[in-house]
Amino acid sequence: MSDRRPGTAPAPRVLAGCGLRAAGMVWRSAPAHVLGYLAVTLVGAVAPIALAWLTKAVLDGLADRRTTVLLGLAVTIAVVTTAAVAATHAAHYLRAEVDRRAAQRAKDELFAAVTRFTGLAPFESPAFLDRLRLAQQSASNPGRLVDTACSAARGTVTVVGFVGSLALISPAFTVLVLLSAVPALLIELRLSRQRVAMMWRIGPAERRELFYAHLMSTADAAKEIRLFDLGAFLRLRMLAELRTANVARRRMDRREFLVQASLSGTSAAVAGVGLVWTILAAGRGQLSVGDVSMFVAAVAGVQAALNVMVSAGVMAHEQLLTFHHHVTIVTAGPDLPAPGEPRPLAPLRRGIELRDVWFRYSDDHPWVLRGVNLFIPHGRTVALVGRNGGGKSTLVKLLCRFYDPTRGAILWDGVDLRDVAPETLRARIGAVFQDFVAYEMTATDNIALGDPAATEDRTRVERAARDAGVHDTVAALPHGYRTLLSRQFTPEEEGEEGAGVLLSGGQWQRVALARAFLRRDRDLMILDEPSAGLDPEAEYEVHSQLARLRSGRTSVVISHRLGAVRDADLIVVLADGVVTEEGTHAALLSDGGTYARLFTRQATGYRDEVSSSPRGEVHPNSRDEVHPASRDEVHGTPRGEVHPSSRDEVHPTGAAR
Repeated sequence: MSDRRPGTAPAPRVLAGCGLRAAGMVWRSAPAHVLGYLAVTLVGAVAPIALAWLTKAVLDGLADRRTTVLLGLAVTIAVVTTAAVAATHAAHYLRAEVDRRAAQRAKDELFAAVTRFTGLAPFESPAFLDRLRLAQQSASNPGRLVDTACSAARGTVTVVGFVGSLALISPAFTVLVLLSAVPALLIELRLSRQRVAMMWRIGPAERRELFYAHLMSTADAAKEIRLFDLGAFLRLRMLAELRTANVARRRMDRREFLVQASLSGTSAAVAGVGLVWTILAAGRGQLSVGDVSMFVAAVAGVQAALNVMVSAGVMAHEQLLTFHHHVTIVTAGPDLPAPGEPRPLAPLRRGIELRDVWFRYSDDHPWVLRGVNLFIPHGRTVALVGRNGGGKSTLVKLLCRFYDPTRGAILWDGVDLRDVAPETLRARIGAVFQDFVAYEMTATDNIALGDPAATEDRTRVERAARDAGVHDTVAALPHGYRTLLSRQFTPEEEGEEGAGVLLSGGQWQRVALARAFLRRDRDLMILDEPSAGLDPEAEYEVHSQLARLRSGRTSVVISHRLGAVRDADLIVVLADGVVTEEGTHAALLSDGGTYARLFTRQATGYRDEVSSSPRGEVHPNSRDEVHPASRDEVHGTPRGEVHPSSRDEVHPTGAAR
């Protein structure tokens, strides 16, 4: 699937394929309702023609004083009118039901395709996100294509019926009326292409408008917005994006107004000329009163039906252009190369090797990793440390195969990860990321998402919560593990009233850890800043628990709190995309390199604060308290060391992640 912005509309053959796909999807969604909709559409199309002929017969009967047929004609008109009204109401219901069922299938199809993208690249592409937005709009109401098709069919039936009637009165005028609709069709089709192109152009502005609106209407950003008084700033940004989109829409609407007003004027002129000719012909006795009535009804009916057909055709064309984005996503190939014959992945026994791994996010971006060679032994803990931008998080993305290396290979006991199905690899991995997700679901769901099979297994969920130290917190919530961890929604279960509960950052961190602990038995555990939001005592407890749980298992830890990784079997320093140092904590300190310098800076910040205060107290200017259990250890450790329970490092310039 290409994420490049299209410069031209898809070829007619492509649009025809989209139309067939949409029709098939709608038919599979509601076959009985579609048939019913077609039936009432046919009734609605035939009714105006029947009424025109019946009206002609009534007028001619009155003129000729044939009163015996008037009663039957009146009853027939009443029946036809009733059927037309009933068909209109039935059409509204059937169309709505078709729309609902088709939208459900279309959204299921679209998001099934979205979840099949196994990597992260599509979701970091603005062009893909614009395409996805248009696809979502199309998926919200794919039944419109059936509606426009039925409108076109109804218009066709009406036109054929009235053209036949009009041809009996004036063949030449019939040809003129039909020809007057051809320019309208061509012009409207061109306008539809321009409108879809306009929608694509304003897509980024619309997404930014929604972004600013979302910021101003959610609890996540409410504190900063009010503290920094950002409301007016964000509102003006939102309005600027809205104005940008509205300028394009207004220009398009004006163009359509001028064109459609001109076309309407032309149609009115044609109808006026025809009406004058008909009245004059009737005055000369060439036409009956019924013929005049039929002519007026036929001209009005043909023009109205032609307008409906043109509008339906234009709308269908516009919808197909939008639905094309849906089809593009649904039929796209994998974002990561799929192995022809995926290799099985045995439990890890030897280790994971990065062999001359180079990576950049695109040809336009700089290299993030440059020839990384690293071995992660089975059953050992490897810590990745270094300054921001060194490549630590990118390396983790490659281990999870969210991306493939641009060059080189990553081997799992000698098996290239590219030869393994991504879902097979990820089933072997447990992880907690620094940017973990706080799902607005119940506490049980938030934890069980680490392994959805555990949703109905309360024992596993509670065990994971206990390991993460969050069980007591969850159990004390109003509804325990059933409590909704959100104030955006109301509880779904009966008997549970009131809003949900918001957790603190540290409590959410523990919930995320519990989610990861459901995968304690996996071959590889990735811990990306697993205690960033915890207080010193909680951090000490978590790291002790992590050390116990990962004992004998392979794990990769990323942290800027170097005291938290000092007990790792191997510490790897990444800088500018290359491994600059590796070794144990003691060995790296003795080398006096980057690791030793960063560690010493952190330890010095704690030592100076603690040394200047009485025993058991912390200087009030210190950023975070030092846990009492660590004070003696800080005093008693060699220069350059710090206890792993210290909460936050004193960030040296450029040493943050």
